[in-house]
Amino acid sequence: MTHHQWDTLVKIVNGEKVPEPQSGFIIDSPWLPGWYEVSTLDYYTSDDIWFKANMKAIETFPEAIFIPGFWSEYGMCTEPSAFGSKLIWAPDNLPHADKIIHKTDDVLSVSKPNVKTDGLLPFMINRLVQNRQRIEDAGHKIRFAIARGPLNIASFLMGTTEFMMAIVTEREKMHIFLRTITDFILDWISYQKEMFNDIDGILILDDIVGFIGEEDFKELALPYLSEIFHHYEASVRLFHNDAPGLVCAPYLKEAGVNLFNFGFEHSMPEMKTLVGKDVALLGNIPPRDVLSQGSKEEIEKKVRDAIQSLNNNSGVIWSCGGGMPQDVSTENISAFIDAVHKFG
Repeated sequence: MTHHQWDTLVKIVNGEKVPEPQSGFIIDSPWLPGWYEVSTLDYYTSDDIWFKANMKAIETFPEAIFIPGFWSEYGMCTEPSAFGSKLIWAPDNLPHADKIIHKTDDVLSVSKPNVKTDGLLPFMINRLVQNRQRIEDAGHKIRFAIARGPLNIASFLMGTTEFMMAIVTEREKMHIFLRTITDFILDWISYQKEMFNDIDGILILDDIVGFIGEEDFKELALPYLSEIFHHYEASVRLFHNDAPGLVCAPYLKEAGVNLFNFGFEHSMPEMKTLVGKDVALLGNIPPRDVLSQGSKEEIEKKVRDAIQSLNNNSGVIWSCGGGMPQDVSTENISAFIDAVHKFG
């Protein structure tokens, strides 16, 4: 992300006016390898291909802010790898992490990983170290520390169904489990910031938050998310949850979030009302059915409708309701950006 893009992002998050309506997208390995016409495995295993794919996206769509920008990741295997999950790779699809917990009591023996040595985390950091000069020579900086959220990681390690049942039947043990995971996340974002001094943002992704009720959210998610987002001063504190977001939305300010990427099922006016004036929004057209599979005319209509639904477009970065999905074409992204400029 360039200095100008970062400055624009911070202004939008702070509720300040910017000269032009802004488009932005969360991009990573579900989209970039296919769009760049390489295998997913090549994208993960070649630092040069990883760098060039990200650079091509930036150069093809200079009007868009790509978040977090040069994301060093291995799909959903990233954090589970540090806890010892078996990782299953495919040439042209996302990898899968096997669960390590097979009965509830197993959570009591889960120890906090060392973020400097365990799993794929050293490879993630080293990729950025090796490419840092190239990134900066291109006018960009590493701006975000990134992690999946506590409930999300718990569901990978335990299984989603098993975790959802255990938060009802074994609540105390789940708190112990989430405490260990949260301490790991705090170490992980701290280490990223330690290694890259331009980091001034935190990005946490946790879709499991969308599948629990309000009381469960207040007890099992809000305290841990609040610790993470308040762990150090950051100008942009972005939370991604593209599962149902109505339960968490009113509590995001309390959690320390100031930018929310949410699911397309919720309208912009509805979400604006729920999050309040201190939380900016990143959204919000359907990612798969419209941005990926829709026509130029359908994209334009959805963007127009979203923009015209708001009386005040401050505090908004126009995007899709979630990260960039697979198979989104250059033409469709251009149609989206053009529509934002046309109607914004």
